[in-house]
Amino acid sequence: MEEHKLIIRPKTKVGELLDVYPELEDVLIGIVPAFKKLKNPVLRKTVARVTTLQQAAVVGKVKLDEILEPLRKAVGQTAELLTEEEKQYFSEKPEWFDDNKIVKTIDASKILNSGENPLGVIMNASHVLEDDTILEIIHEFVPAPIIDELSEKGFAFWLTGSENKIKLYFKKR
Repeated sequence: MEEHKLIIRPKTKVGELLDVYPELEDVLIGIVPAFKKLKNPVLRKTVARVTTLQQAAVVGKVKLDEILEPLRKAVGQTAELLTEEEKQYFSEKPEWFDDNKIVKTIDASKILNSGENPLGVIMNASHVLEDDTILEIIHEFVPAPIIDELSEKGFAFWLTGSENKIKLYFKKR
């Protein structure tokens, strides 16, 4: 397999991507014209440093593959570089999902807006989930750290929503 300076994955930060492959800025803008804001040096140094391609897809209201495939093609990478977990990140509604099985809803945005970190509240709620129940989290953006933390602890997840209203569902595997 050919060596690449940076493997383009869903969790790749936009800023890191553009540092390594500056020529991809125009590709990103071509996919989502709103990404012209990346030309602003302040946004480039702040937002782009913490935003992943997964989150950029949500913000740009496009499927993750619609961002990843053109970027990879432009630098000679293939989709096989995705792990199975990454392919499932933005999946269709899973068979296990059922609105009637939601036992708790946490509005993480409200917690953040009050100056608190929602991770503790979410972790506590996840510990008391029964095997066939679902925890719902409402957020303004993709909460990647929460997804990573609970996935590592054995929870299945499903992410759905739009630019500023994300719904994230967790269930014990």
